[in-house]
Amino acid sequence: MKNPSLVLNKVDELKFVDYDIDESLGDNEVLISNITTGICGSDIHYYAHGKIGDFVLLEGKPLVMGHESSGIVTEVGPKVTSLKRGDRVAIEPGLPSRFSDEYKSGKYNLCPHMAFAATPSKEGVENPPGTLCKYYKAPEDFLVKLPDSVSLELGALVEPLTVGVHASKLASIKFGDVVVVFGAGPVGLLAASVATMFGASKVMVVDIFDNKLQMALDIGAATHVFNSKTEGGVDKLVEKLGESPSVVLECTGAEPCIQLGVLALRTGGRFVQVGNAPGYVKFPITEFATKELTLFGSFRYGYGDYKTSVALLDKNYRDKSKKIVDFEQLITHRFDFVDAIKAYDTVRGGNGCVKCIIKGPETAL
Repeated sequence: MKNPSLVLNKVDELKFVDYDIDESLGDNEVLISNITTGICGSDIHYYAHGKIGDFVLLEGKPLVMGHESSGIVTEVGPKVTSLKRGDRVAIEPGLPSRFSDEYKSGKYNLCPHMAFAATPSKEGVENPPGTLCKYYKAPEDFLVKLPDSVSLELGALVEPLTVGVHASKLASIKFGDVVVVFGAGPVGLLAASVATMFGASKVMVVDIFDNKLQMALDIGAATHVFNSKTEGGVDKLVEKLGESPSVVLECTGAEPCIQLGVLALRTGGRFVQVGNAPGYVKFPITEFATKELTLFGSFRYGYGDYKTSVALLDKNYRDKSKKIVDFEQLITHRFDFVDAIKAYDTVRGGNGCVKCIIKGPETAL
């Protein structure tokens, strides 16, 4: 059986390749088709630069792209009990070692042997397959069934949404919290959306582009926005918000945003670092210490986070007249699988793209 896939061979070189796929399934394996995939910033980084930190695309080791995906179950292994043919699922794209201490302790996102879709492996190890293909295999416990209220397009938003869920859980965001989110890219907007749905009384999104800030308001992710380039510093931010925040979700990795977040937080506040910085940053350690702030690092997502994201989408869309956040507005561009390279070039060029969705080749069930 042929499996057409979008493959990154080297920087600036995407090609369609027909791989052969083994049709046999393990006891708890599931075969998925009709895959819908979102393009992530990391995908574009590999396409343009060939690396992110220690993850480097090596010559002769092609990378099947895609990790933000949903699809339809085509076949199930003999011992699969939670899913059946025809079910629509969100695909969790990282598979840890089942033998690592991190997996056994419930922190499988920190597993050093994680095989994460569309992410280069270490030297001597074959790259794990990405999801931007016709067929994809996954164990049933890394798939979450989508309710009727959640479309396949929304299912493709589950992966980046879950980054926000994980950050909000780390910060223990609860009803009445006042949250500031730095960054109005897809992850920042989704993190703000999660904070809103978790019950925060105020959510401010901070960025330097007014059009992105307007989207945060338009989709219902934020109650307040702040342009840190034109509106001033920490005093003006706190004044506009009306009080100091109890939580900061930092989704940019930019040194000025990290510093501003620490300075803005109230005494005893919680700071979650979601965005990756290109290197070491200057950190206001004195203010951090004297306020007795708590700092959390946030990496991908862990146990139960995917199910939480699907539950949030279900709650939001079960009765569309009562939806809290308009997640669908984030999907600004759509392409068919045959135009996937054009989709990547569109996102790479900016073009006002927030989230681009690629509809994969359909398969008759």
